[in-house]
Amino acid sequence: MRHFGHLADDVRERLFLEQPGGFDRDSEAGVLSTALGATLYCPATRETLGADVRKQAARGVVSMVLCLEDAIADHEVPAAEANLVARLSELHTSRTQDLPLLFIRVRAAGQITDLARRLGPAVGLLSGFVLPKFTEESGNDFLEALAAAEESSGHRLFAMPVLESPELAHLETRREQLFGISRLLSKHRDRILAVRLGVTDLCSAYGLRRSPDLTAYDVALVAAVIGDVVNVLGRADGSGFTVTGPVWEYFPVQERMFKPQLRRTPFAATDPPGEAVRQRIIEHDLDGLIREIELDRANGLLGKTCIHPSHVPAVHALSVVTHEEFSDARDILDQERGGGGVLRSAYTNKMNEAKPHRAWAERVLLRAEVFGVAREDVSFAELLAACL
Repeated sequence: MRHFGHLADDVRERLFLEQPGGFDRDSEAGVLSTALGATLYCPATRETLGADVRKQAARGVVSMVLCLEDAIADHEVPAAEANLVARLSELHTSRTQDLPLLFIRVRAAGQITDLARRLGPAVGLLSGFVLPKFTEESGNDFLEALAAAEESSGHRLFAMPVLESPELAHLETRREQLFGISRLLSKHRDRILAVRLGVTDLCSAYGLRRSPDLTAYDVALVAAVIGDVVNVLGRADGSGFTVTGPVWEYFPVQERMFKPQLRRTPFAATDPPGEAVRQRIIEHDLDGLIREIELDRANGLLGKTCIHPSHVPAVHALSVVTHEEFSDARDILDQERGGGGVLRSAYTNKMNEAKPHRAWAERVLLRAEVFGVAREDVSFAELLAACL
């Protein structure tokens, strides 16, 4: 599979200087954690689950979570498990196309081993499990169950723990929890694909909910938690993990309190007509999402949890490496290999300092491998327009 593989060859040729690279569920963990992109959640109760997975793959989704936790009611769990096993078994026997990276979000550790057993050969479709409300106390059981399922099935299975517990939200327990989680994850490093943030649950500890006109970073309590999570778990010194962006909850049209956040200028020269694209984004409340994705990136997060297919193009378009980023990253690494120092960027608009910017440059080039590099005259608006 590859990002933007659903676009026609001539469209990709027009948009990309460096084409997105291919990957599959057997690729190296660092590639997969970068390639997750917009991870689309889907309730496991859907009778059309198999068809939904195939449809979303054809639309450019490369990672999906089939949810047995908060997306369904408590009484629905047995039926959802049975449906999940049946639909994945059907996909396994009738697979005719590349499928997304598939994960199951469980409620309890015991579900991991039970589902792996019930799936039989179909467990080979899975890339891993999402572990909800992950704490130092609960996490060990989840990770041991994952190891047991991996051993019994003979398939590599990754974990994506979700940090969303009240202990993480509360100031007096956050520090202890984060360092405890860090120690636990470090012991199981080879199995941790990414750390996810459950901002909705963090907000619920205080009865908060942001409006579609605000980002997670406008909620001071949430912003503080994100900063602390990245501080402890997102370090670039080899001890950190990929940390993904929080869910964007909104997709219906609603009455707006604030004016749209998208300037008209970036849409002035797109095809289809830029203002039509801009209006479509605003009508689907995607301008707030776009703003939050930019803030995710600035705060060290990569990829995003999504609950609606309309969110996927925005996440992926803004994950493409710009020509300017690519130019800077290559220059920085070339300069660093030559002993360091400072140089003016090729765009003559910034200072590139080889040693301090090296980790950033390495991350940019890894992102370029899976999301590609846009041509010099291609903006994010054009990438969005091609996918909408």
